[in-house]
Amino acid sequence: MTSEKITKSGILIIDPQPNMAALVAGMLRTLGRRDVREVNDASQAQMELRRRPFELVIIDDDLTKPDAVAIVRQLRADAESINRLAPIIMMSAAPDAARIAAARDAGVTEFLRKPFAANHLKTRLDSIAVNPRPFVEAGGYAGPDRRRQAKDVGAAERRSSQEPDEA
Repeated sequence: MTSEKITKSGILIIDPQPNMAALVAGMLRTLGRRDVREVNDASQAQMELRRRPFELVIIDDDLTKPDAVAIVRQLRADAESINRLAPIIMMSAAPDAARIAAARDAGVTEFLRKPFAANHLKTRLDSIAVNPRPFVEAGGYAGPDRRRQAKDVGAAERRSSQEPDEA
């Protein structure tokens, strides 16, 4: 058993399939990441998320009891969690639009469809590093700002902050 070196840039991989978790860990190590922790069930994941801070969490959508979306929602809602603000990449073999929307609404930062190559993972990591999105808490949502870009719509197209007059 290798000893774990804890750094400020640790990554937690949560995948119910040990071989897939090991594959993703190998990709991350190829990309230069050394502090990678793998867990294979929800209870282990929750324990690790309480144990130490992570720079990034990668979670598989096939996780159960609770499912991956519930874990993300729970993590984002817990104001005391040391990993509340950590970016989260969800991976899934067969995501549909409803599941992707549920993940986004739970607070997932990026989504990655399986199978993927190391360069796809690198693209997500680069996106998180280059374009960090602010953490938002509003209307029952806690997580990264879901808007991908800021758009200047100009004063003429901006909604009025006052209620319209009733006729």
